[in-house]
Amino acid sequence: MTVQASATTAAEPSLVDLLDRLLGKGVVITGDVVVSLAEVDLVRIQLSAVIGSVREEMGMHD
Repeated sequence: MTVQASATTAAEPSLVDLLDRLLGKGVVITGDVVVSLAEVDLVRIQLSAVIGSVREEMGMHD
């Protein structure tokens, strides 16, 4: 019973494991915000963020 419970937790990665994988490879997040009135665009904001590991950039591999 203990072996089966530990196998279940090993199959589902935790949030920390997922964040570590994403930051290890790098993530690009983009988004658009448009404020319009009467179907006329008044303000358009385009956002982009690149998130990556500092260890990779500085050559500090584990």
